[in-house]
Amino acid sequence: MTSTQNPAHGVDPLAQEFVRFAVDAQVLRFGEFKTKAGRLSPYFFNAGLFDDGAKLGRLAEFYARRLLASGIAFDMLFGPAYKGITLAAAVAIELARLGRNVPFAYNRKEAKDHGEGGTLVGAKVAGRVLIIDDVISAGTSVRESIAMITAAGGTPCGVAIALDRQEMATENGSDVPWSAVQDVRNRLKLEVAAIATLDDLLQYLQSGQDPALQAALAPVQAYRSRYGAQAA
Repeated sequence: MTSTQNPAHGVDPLAQEFVRFAVDAQVLRFGEFKTKAGRLSPYFFNAGLFDDGAKLGRLAEFYARRLLASGIAFDMLFGPAYKGITLAAAVAIELARLGRNVPFAYNRKEAKDHGEGGTLVGAKVAGRVLIIDDVISAGTSVRESIAMITAAGGTPCGVAIALDRQEMATENGSDVPWSAVQDVRNRLKLEVAAIATLDDLLQYLQSGQDPALQAALAPVQAYRSRYGAQAA
């Protein structure tokens, strides 16, 4: 499988396992949260709360398993500052543990004028470079990463994220019928591998595995109906 890991007609076991893990780790929470687009979302995914060794290691395992199953061909990883730095390092470690040792690099927010200098740190950027991030909100981080990778001599080949929210993006203050992930696929021509999607989250809630979350199902369904991207 390439960029589509979550067929609408079936259950993705890896995605279901990840959603359960995110809920247990309290990284995925339910309530009322305001998004960057100004929408009131009934759920919130905060990857910054994968904040200890055990949770980060498990997160890296999910990324690595999704990547190895995705069919995306890559030679190295790139982590955009700041969250992507930790993610790229952790995923590189897990991939090596699984027998796929690849180099990784990341960027600084501010250029360094001493020592090795520049904005890029780590392995030399070359070959097919896979970007590792938590989510794609507007595609800005992806575009910045593409520019840095290309300028350094590499070829961006795809993006790996934890959660695809599958909701309409905004352009010039207005909603558009496609999502930020679809925009990256269609306009930037990059494959996107998501560990899980909003549809996977809905399947988890509908399964009844966690009775305490049954009250969250209707609000999440309503949100998906109102803000969901077309053919997400």
